[in-house]
Amino acid sequence: MEILRCENLTKVYGEGNTAIKALDNISFSVEKGEFVSIVGPSGSGKSTLLHILGGVDQPTEGKVFINGTDIHGLSEDKLAIFRRRQIGLIYQFYNLLPVLNVDENIVLPHLLDGRKLDKERLDDIVERMGLTDRRNNLPSQLSGGQQQRVSIGRALFNHPTIVLADEPTGNLDRSTGAEIIRLLKESNRSQKQTLLLITHDERIALQADRMLYIEDGRITRDERIRVLGGGDV
Repeated sequence: MEILRCENLTKVYGEGNTAIKALDNISFSVEKGEFVSIVGPSGSGKSTLLHILGGVDQPTEGKVFINGTDIHGLSEDKLAIFRRRQIGLIYQFYNLLPVLNVDENIVLPHLLDGRKLDKERLDDIVERMGLTDRRNNLPSQLSGGQQQRVSIGRALFNHPTIVLADEPTGNLDRSTGAEIIRLLKESNRSQKQTLLLITHDERIALQADRMLYIEDGRITRDERIRVLGGGDV
């Protein structure tokens, strides 16, 4: 089942002689439950692509469909609601609110959506993220790996249609980064959670079902690493 489709995505910054084309007519689709790694050199357009897929940035041309919805055809208010309910975003630098504890950071998007707190779901997420003994801690009282676990928990709490991760291990040491990838893979496999992940680490990229290589704003390779739902390489 197709969960994501982007058609002819182009993103241009600036005008005239100073214009920079960050994305150049990109098209691809992703199946439900697929784990896709996105790789390429710095400045190739990876993060721009992820931000447009997540509704954080607007394309100059082209469309993005998530679960059949043309997200950039939505009004600003409706897009904000769609993002909270359907898209989980994970960043390299966590983006946690410093005045909120672990539980509060995880459930914030859910509460902003005006929905009743699902305490059982929160307990499950906190336990899965290994944060049971840190629930009342502020971000400043957590290690980098623990902060990223909170970020992942926040992204997964609403059962999003798709999770987009932008270099989630880029600010972590190797062993902590490996644990973060394990958590994301576990969610992808056990919950059939669709995952797109940007990484510079080839070892991480090769753990995906599929790898997209982007260079100069274009997809230059689209490689199937394993059969969807198969075991690790």
